[in-house]
Amino acid sequence: MVDNGVRDGVQALDCWRPGVRLTKFTDLALRAVMRLAVCEQDGPLTTQEVAEAMGVPATHMAKAVTRLQHLGVLEARRGRGGGLSLTGLGRQASVGWLVRELEGEGEVVACEGEQPCPLRGACRLRRALRDAQEAFCATLDPLTVADLVGSPTGPVLLGLATRRPD
Repeated sequence: MVDNGVRDGVQALDCWRPGVRLTKFTDLALRAVMRLAVCEQDGPLTTQEVAEAMGVPATHMAKAVTRLQHLGVLEARRGRGGGLSLTGLGRQASVGWLVRELEGEGEVVACEGEQPCPLRGACRLRRALRDAQEAFCATLDPLTVADLVGSPTGPVLLGLATRRPD
């Protein structure tokens, strides 16, 4: 069956993408944690090195690193031999927990605000979307960072290595 964007005679909007979508910030932070998880034996990496390996601006990575530090997932050391490294929590953290913490408590839909939705007092959609959001995170709860960096992902992450000269 060919999917031409028409369902029950209604053309789908071009902007619609099915499924749950993480913010770019959360995606970046998760990739940073994964990158650090596979490079622990090589010593700490700098924020710049992680950013280069992931192909993102260092300023964006620095924001993700700061948030991960506040969560206790990684630590940063300054000076010679310094850099980023995962903490015990960072190695054992549930991916679901990380996503919840990085995404924050925001609603899936904006029912309040300058022009509040007239259905907000009696709408069942808001609760259904909140439940779906929680179900998404619950699916990620059994996964740890270690699970994410197993084969085939780990070797690919190692291939992205950018190491400073010793």
